[in-house]
Amino acid sequence: MTDRFSIALAQINPTVGAITANIDRIRNARAEAAARGADLMVCPELAVTGYPPEDLVLKPFFLDVVERAVRELAAETADGGPALLVGAPWRDGGKRHNAALLLDGGRIAATRFKVDLPNYGVFDEKRLFDPGPLPGPINVRGLRLGVPICEDMWSADVIETLAESGAEILVVPNGSPFELGKHDQRVQLAVRRVTESGLPLIYVNQVGGQDELVFDGASFALGADRRLVAQAPAFVEHLLITRWERGEDDVWTCADTECVAPPDELEAVYAALVLALRDYVAKNRFPGVILGLSGGIDSALAAAIAVDALGAGRVHGVMMPSPHTAPESQEDAAESAELLGCRLDTVPILPAMEAFERMLRPAFAGRDPDVTEENIQARARGVTLMALSNKFGPMVLSTGNKSEMSVGYATLYGDLCGGFAVLKDVYKTTVYALARWRNAHVPEGALGPAGRVVPERVLVKAPTAELSPGQTDQDTLPPYEALDDILRCLIEEDLGVAEIVARGHAPEVVNAVWGMLHAAEYKRRQAPPGPKITRRQFGRERRYPITNGFGSLL
Repeated sequence: MTDRFSIALAQINPTVGAITANIDRIRNARAEAAARGADLMVCPELAVTGYPPEDLVLKPFFLDVVERAVRELAAETADGGPALLVGAPWRDGGKRHNAALLLDGGRIAATRFKVDLPNYGVFDEKRLFDPGPLPGPINVRGLRLGVPICEDMWSADVIETLAESGAEILVVPNGSPFELGKHDQRVQLAVRRVTESGLPLIYVNQVGGQDELVFDGASFALGADRRLVAQAPAFVEHLLITRWERGEDDVWTCADTECVAPPDELEAVYAALVLALRDYVAKNRFPGVILGLSGGIDSALAAAIAVDALGAGRVHGVMMPSPHTAPESQEDAAESAELLGCRLDTVPILPAMEAFERMLRPAFAGRDPDVTEENIQARARGVTLMALSNKFGPMVLSTGNKSEMSVGYATLYGDLCGGFAVLKDVYKTTVYALARWRNAHVPEGALGPAGRVVPERVLVKAPTAELSPGQTDQDTLPPYEALDDILRCLIEEDLGVAEIVARGHAPEVVNAVWGMLHAAEYKRRQAPPGPKITRRQFGRERRYPITNGFGSLL
């Protein structure tokens, strides 16, 4: 039995599949934890492989590499430094588990397997892992730790079992993705588990971007009295040291340590988008990004995020005017680039428009111009960006937002092209709010300039695709304030017509929006990935059929 124990929370940013690099990250964090006097360092869920590893874990040769790496890391703990609690996929008795492994004294001293495998939203662990049995505590140098893994904390059964079998502190490794309101939800749930068990709780979360997910970290610890005793910063790697002491009543208490206040809503969303883009570009080894700068709000915000994530030298803007592009739009694009300090080139698309007009004139004979010619403009811009990307290497950054993606207000193989859509889960009204927020704040760790980065005129002018004379978005869409509210009701809340109408929307408008949402499914299936920030993003957690006869709500 021990009366004092120091636990390091290793909030690290692994890369899925990069086992050697992830082990090095764990090793470096352990060296820092040792220097700061830790007895144990806890890593996030599946930190060895990165989370989520998806179908990589179905490959036996992948698991062979994981096992060798873990055993080699375990051998290093014979040096007398901190014990390690690491997450890894692990085979046992012919089954494949999501495991937490205690490495100490040069060996794998204990294993615990995740019991509750999530199978909703972005999670599908039941097709990858077998559930473990209800666990008992792990003895770590005289301290009995309960180790529920991520989802095991979301219901009472696992923690009740651990408390009844003698656990003294709960340590929860997590791979919990960011979404609006998620941090408060985690803390409230942890408070509930502490209340039920009477035990302190340590929550260790992954940080970093992984395809369509971004992990915010924000690891924390609660005392047995439900008080927040430690809080790591969000959206950055961090090693948080907690020092615990056993009281006369055998209850462990944590000495005062750092408690960093979590960011507010807009700051958190902006930080999530920056981290998601930074990691997507870095982990996929792109030299930078290239994007169309149209003089509109979406491309202005996307460019600001890119410069904050990558630095101005790795962001290349391209203005691609047509005869329908207003001079003010070209001026606004130039001002955006100037404010951000990034490169801007101009490539007019009129020659491409004229070439297509000549090429298709015989086939289009007798037909008036319509949306076809508008889409040719968008696709000429897409081809231009992809050509520059192929020639020079930067990834095309798509700039469409969730409102447009929802109703199909985008051109397939045109403005939908790209490698990553940083605003894919951001509604248009939130785009404006984020732009205003960024003009007034400099995010911590941002590589972009202080002060205004989005031109004022861009924030106040009517949004338009400028594919025909005098065109605005509201020619074919409801005002964005109404559209976004209806979309939230349909996509994230699953509300019916009567409930949405009760919020002040006309039934025919709700039905029209539903029809557009339904009709655009085939476009979204071909859109680039983008980071999740809402409760339900397009992609793996919203699966609707393309061929779908349920097209009307009235």
